[in-house]
Amino acid sequence: TLLRTMNLLEVPTKGQIRFEGIDITDKKNDIFSMREKMGMVFQQFNLFPNMTVLENITLSPIKIKGMAKAEADKTALSLLDKVGLSEKAKVYPASLSGGQQQRIAIARGLAMDPDVLLFDEPTSALDPEMVGEVLAVMQDLAKSGMTMVI
Repeated sequence: TLLRTMNLLEVPTKGQIRFEGIDITDKKNDIFSMREKMGMVFQQFNLFPNMTVLENITLSPIKIKGMAKAEADKTALSLLDKVGLSEKAKVYPASLSGGQQQRIAIARGLAMDPDVLLFDEPTSALDPEMVGEVLAVMQDLAKSGMTMVI
């Protein structure tokens, strides 16, 4: 619930949530511009089953940021390489393991170039052998300086 309130997927009933010095619960502020700065990785991956991995990752940068498709594809392929799944760009989520789907979800969260990445129980839906794959990616992100809330 805390993470869902941090990006206002759930609205708090009391208090404030400040992000980069701005009260994001204040209705005068543009929540959509705030959300662009916060990537979210959900417990259940939330990948679109009718879209390829590449399409899942490029959807928001193209639709929300207005990024050119070629640039979004290049960024997505780089992120897939970062999470160790560059060979999966053209496949659909149903053909991937849980650990692979979660790593795709991480790449999708990073595609918007957020200031912070929010993880909602990123390993709880995974088999024990898949947990290591996801934790390794998260450790690499931490080493590279990514701010994360887990």
